[in-house]
Amino acid sequence: MLKRKWFLYLTEFFSGMSVMAIELGASRLLAPYFSSSQIVWTIIIGAIMIAMALGNIWGGRLADKNPSPDKMYFRILIVAVWTAAIPFVGKYVIAGVSLALAFLVGENFLIWASLISCLILFVFPLMLLGSVSPALVKYAVKSLDENGRIVGELNALNTIGSIIGTFTPTFITIPTIGTSWTFILFAGILLAISLTYFISEHKRLFRASCMTALVLVFSIFASMNSFAFWAEEGTDIYEDESIYNYLQVAEDEDEIRLSTNVLFGVQSVTQKDGRLTGMYYDYALAAPYMAGVHEKEEMNILILGMGTGTYAMQCYRYFDNTKMEGVEIDKKIIDLAYERFGLVKDERVSCVEFDGRAYLRGAGKYDVIMVDAYRDITIPFQMSSVEFFTEVKEHLTDDGVMIVNLNMRSDSQGSINEYLCDTVASVFDTVYTADCAGNREVFASKNPDIAERFRQGYSSEHTTLAAFMRTVDEKLTLYEGGDHILTDDKAPVELLGMKVIDEIISEELESFKEQFKGMSFSEILDMLE
Repeated sequence: MLKRKWFLYLTEFFSGMSVMAIELGASRLLAPYFSSSQIVWTIIIGAIMIAMALGNIWGGRLADKNPSPDKMYFRILIVAVWTAAIPFVGKYVIAGVSLALAFLVGENFLIWASLISCLILFVFPLMLLGSVSPALVKYAVKSLDENGRIVGELNALNTIGSIIGTFTPTFITIPTIGTSWTFILFAGILLAISLTYFISEHKRLFRASCMTALVLVFSIFASMNSFAFWAEEGTDIYEDESIYNYLQVAEDEDEIRLSTNVLFGVQSVTQKDGRLTGMYYDYALAAPYMAGVHEKEEMNILILGMGTGTYAMQCYRYFDNTKMEGVEIDKKIIDLAYERFGLVKDERVSCVEFDGRAYLRGAGKYDVIMVDAYRDITIPFQMSSVEFFTEVKEHLTDDGVMIVNLNMRSDSQGSINEYLCDTVASVFDTVYTADCAGNREVFASKNPDIAERFRQGYSSEHTTLAAFMRTVDEKLTLYEGGDHILTDDKAPVELLGMKVIDEIISEELESFKEQFKGMSFSEILDMLE
């Protein structure tokens, strides 16, 4: 086979493709645990670049010292087995690393946990793939007269493979067959390349057959398991992936819940009997009152971050004169909204697939604009800046109200909450906040009388909603802005968010540490079970 240069070129092409496919698969594997933020992406890219550099150095030395193609293709075979095992063992590695670090690390937990998980899962196989290119140069170059051309052709094929390996998982395999099967697919490609060599050369067939069996075994296990731990027992579970998110829907007798790329919390919840959720959506219903919902023939509401339509359907049920326009970037979430969460299809509710800020630029005027695009530390910086909130203000009516859901509440100095609230207050004349379980709702308007208008709106009603609005009223606090301002040029939202996550983890762990004190390791495991 080594006399057929096309096979060497094919090996280089698929090696480059697999590197990028594994890198993109890594981001989706880690996202449900550590988010899909720029921080996690930086760690993944950095770890993989380290692995490739080490592989290039090691592979070059091996090619000079012992230029055996058997060993190179056997390394590819090992990568195939390792890659097939990642979807099955990945979550156990992540859980083990996270549990160990939770008791050892006080700060920057997200960075350390994602970094060590990435190093354990991905550095070794990608270092082996990095060793392929130097070895192929050794086998392909026969004379110094052609070495420049052949090295250039190999590098070009590696680059072309990397380009295809970038687009294929993102737009084809992950949305259609999922992350687990994406790993298995590319493991299969590497397996086919190495087996072709060994079969044609009649060498090490027994060892290659054992490796093939391992790939098949890991593929079966991976196909039977979710790569997330938190599937809820006793509920109807739907699990899928889109271009943007890992999606999980849980359903029980009372409600339907959607989680996206997060270990804690839910992004959308629908009560089957239509009652209030008890979550931040209910607090956000104060905004229509603040904008004078009962004084207007029709109230137009724009929701940036529609999700499955929880807030839209609440406005639909409680205010007959409202018209909701939703914007959601993830098409699969829109489909779930209609198929599983009961989002209605009529002239009062619409939803489009679009980026929130980009959509706003071509939009009209609204009485209420809800910004609900933040989740864990994955806060789109372009929707947290002075420039963005200024655009929102320009698209509000004179007495319109913006509501922003801050999903990680923190009272510490210089927290992400303080930065966002200060940024909003630098744009709007009047800003109120209301804290609810784990969240903070921010109400902002050009109208200084929104609190009084809110009280006049609900006080004349004797409904369940009005009773809940009294709870919101008790928590409503006028916010005085500070100088922590986020701009399009400088908005370190992920680093700020990470500090809040460290606070949350530290608080939770204190109780566990007290509980585990004096217990043996086996006793801890028994309690966790």
